Amino acid sequence: MFLNDDFLLTTPMAKKLFHNHAKNMPIVDYHCHLSPQEILEDGNFATITEAWLGGNNYGDHYKWRLMRTNGVPESLITGDGADFDKFYAWAGTLEKALGNPLYVWAHLELKRFFGIDTVISRATAREIYDAANLLLATPAFSRRSLIKGMNVKVVVTTDDPADDLHVHEVLKAESAFKVLPAFRPDKSLNIDQAGYAAYIATLGTAAGVSITAFADIVEALTQRVDFFHTMGGRLSDHALDIVVYEEATPAELDTIVTTALSGGTLTATEIAQYRTALLKALMRIYSAKDWTMQYHIHAMRNINDPGFARMGADTGYDAINDRNIAEPLAKLFNAMESEDAVPRTIIFSLNPNDYLPLITLMASYQKDVVQKLQLGNAWWHNDTRNGMRLQLSTFAEESLLSNFVGMLTDSRSFLSYPRHEYFRRILCELIGEWVELGEVPDDEAILGQMVEDISYNNANTYFGF
Repeated sequence: MFLNDDFLLTTPMAKKLFHNHAKNMPIVDYHCHLSPQEILEDGNFATITEAWLGGNNYGDHYKWRLMRTNGVPESLITGDGADFDKFYAWAGTLEKALGNPLYVWAHLELKRFFGIDTVISRATAREIYDAANLLLATPAFSRRSLIKGMNVKVVVTTDDPADDLHVHEVLKAESAFKVLPAFRPDKSLNIDQAGYAAYIATLGTAAGVSITAFADIVEALTQRVDFFHTMGGRLSDHALDIVVYEEATPAELDTIVTTALSGGTLTATEIAQYRTALLKALMRIYSAKDWTMQYHIHAMRNINDPGFARMGADTGYDAINDRNIAEPLAKLFNAMESEDAVPRTIIFSLNPNDYLPLITLMASYQKDVVQKLQLGNAWWHNDTRNGMRLQLSTFAEESLLSNFVGMLTDSRSFLSYPRHEYFRRILCELIGEWVELGEVPDDEAILGQMVEDISYNNANTYFGF
């Protein structure tokens, strides 16, 4: 039966592990793109279309890509089409999406949030649309209520270093769950991108630092990390995409910064030198603060120039990159280990071929802290049953899966939390198979503790929440 209580739970032990251990564990969503402002305002979505496909300030490019693949016109994806027409187009796309995780996620969200068991199709679109919209208009379906209803204890948003975090200050009064900022310094690292000089001026103003040289940038970022720390921040996050490593002298770095701030052109080597030096400086800062650093690597972003020009970033025009990362990452971590300044680190790669190189590389720098360096969960295009099983199996075979900090949503959607259930079912499915094969003991107490730890306990401890 579709999405019954035991879906994906193919063994007796899998069923025990999920229902007795994983199912009711709280959620720590330690990386997402929810808007803190929307959490604060606590408004209701006007329609299920807004909740699923997006509003004025955000959208779900996972869904947009599928709709474009199904030939849906842009007016019914991100354009000015009527909300029901967009929902109808999305329902028609889902009819073709059997086997895609979005098919499961969409139905799980209907079931868990709205109590709707109806299979989504064009024939049922109006029924579902009207029933969901009636519920969305009630107080129990405000932004914060949606989070509370999923037993979420911590939400970590993605925030620019120059942000004043006023919204986070106000949200401290929220008692049902914590909303904490994560430090995302991408704009300070992207010295080759338009707007860099203007952004550095903004950063300097926020930090109270006049920036004319490389050391000034480091000082400004140090000041902002200190501020984020006072606001409960304990994580940084980097869209690193590609990894480079080039050493530079202080004089060379100052020349690079001066050139960039004056609008000059930098060579590929100079860009790599700057990014290397700033990553090293940030790792020192994070290590001193006992923060966790997250690297999201190997997204090949905005590869459709007309689409990017029309829509901007994070709108569905991204893919998986396949460049080399092991050697430059090893150089970076080796340099910082020489200073005893490797922070807690989680590395996510969009390319699953990187899993073995990454986890074996990280094993060379483990010390002092339980699973100090971790292979991040299956991310973005790998958020599938097979993708999650591969990441979990690789983690188990090359390290200590029992220490894993588990799932995150990485989402802009307030309805994305059933993805944690999907992950937990897959985790229990995999462990149950190990029991059937005789690879692990048929002991619910041992395995149940492992599942509870991966589902919630490890993240709560690792990040110091």
